[in-house]
Amino acid sequence: MSLAAKTAVVTGSTSGIGLAIARAFAKEGANVLINGFGDAAAIEAERVSIEKDFGVKAIYDGADMSKPEEIAAMIAHAEKTFGSVDILVNNAGIQFVSPIEDFPVEKWNQIIAINLSSAFHAIRAAIPGMKARKWGRIINTASAHSLVASPFKSAYVSAKHGIAGLTKTAALELATFGVTVNCISPGYVWTPLVEKQIPDTMKARNLTKEQVINDVLLAAQPTKQFVTVDQVAALAVFLSGDAASQITGANISMDGGWTAA
Repeated sequence: MSLAAKTAVVTGSTSGIGLAIARAFAKEGANVLINGFGDAAAIEAERVSIEKDFGVKAIYDGADMSKPEEIAAMIAHAEKTFGSVDILVNNAGIQFVSPIEDFPVEKWNQIIAINLSSAFHAIRAAIPGMKARKWGRIINTASAHSLVASPFKSAYVSAKHGIAGLTKTAALELATFGVTVNCISPGYVWTPLVEKQIPDTMKARNLTKEQVINDVLLAAQPTKQFVTVDQVAALAVFLSGDAASQITGANISMDGGWTAA
């Protein structure tokens, strides 16, 4: 499959799942806009690596996903640079683990803004161009937590359930315009986000690191294996191809059987 002459915007793509998705699209010939926080030199190295490895154009935009005006400007940046935004992957996400009664209000607001509202703002900005061209792919990174809950993750679970609903609504609105909207719901993927939440879970549940990995994280996944970033990226590429043109409004689980029960 070739995505040559297409442009993909991937939020939260300076590491982890997002970076793997951006690189997978570049491998198929798409120009990419990467976005996220991190060390400037490391981000520039990743951007240069994408161009060098795949012979495409890659740009970086540091838009803060909690700020609607910066999100709209990011979409405009990609459209101005490349002429279009054909594929939008809403992947940016953060996590915080705490009992509800102790959950800081500012953390709730931040997670809802970055994990849910940012997708709305990006979709809103990208839709006019996709409608005009009669082609587009919108892919939202959800989670097994878009379907089931876990304790101490009230904001994250709420945001991911919201992403599933937003996906369905956008899919229905865009169904006659050649634009598909789907979400991918991975189980636990070994990423910096997962690694960083281990200490908080250790504290919240009074467990060791090994117990958190085996008895909390992988306990939910019947395969007893982490999902890989490359597996998620491969599914995103498939959803962007012609073979997936009739898949829209779907919430596709990739969770080692977690939500099968």
